[in-house]
Amino acid sequence: MRERLKLLTALLAVVLMFSGFFGGDKSKEEIKKARQEIQKMSRETLQLLYKHAPEARSRIKHAYGYATFSNVGINVFLLSTENGSGLAHNNKTGKDIYMKMFSGGVGLGLGVKDFRIVFIFDNKKVFDEFINSGWEANAQADAAAKAEEKGGAASGAVTVAPGVHIYKLTKNGLALQATIQGTKYWKDDELN
Repeated sequence: MRERLKLLTALLAVVLMFSGFFGGDKSKEEIKKARQEIQKMSRETLQLLYKHAPEARSRIKHAYGYATFSNVGINVFLLSTENGSGLAHNNKTGKDIYMKMFSGGVGLGLGVKDFRIVFIFDNKKVFDEFINSGWEANAQADAAAKAEEKGGAASGAVTVAPGVHIYKLTKNGLALQATIQGTKYWKDDELN
């Protein structure tokens, strides 16, 4: 048992090291470039969302704000992690807040998964809680994904808390399951 714990600890350290979880101070140019990359990812994520869930455009336009994240999930034997970055956009002020996310868990498997998440916030209270409290998500829900041109008007959106809805996307479109269990989101102090 002790050997397994040592192995899991070592694997977690390696995954965190390669995922950029332990970062150093960035220069002004590196910060500018990182912000531009996140902004580009956010635009691409929204375009992908609008392609697969056109109703999301109106939801985002009328929301208090939204957040977009690009995540890479890694599963190595019994250890699984997700690491990513993104931004939260306040529709009322036009301000972007740069953020990070991380989750870890135990699950059998081997592989790497790239996906995107879009949060939609109905009001100031839930938006501010997400930004300022370092939100910890513990929600899991199944979503009826829109297949081709079939599906309902709100297909793919999952309500994870009062006033907070998410879409989870893969390269193939909307994910059938929107799982954000055990995921921590917080402000990126270096980029803000």
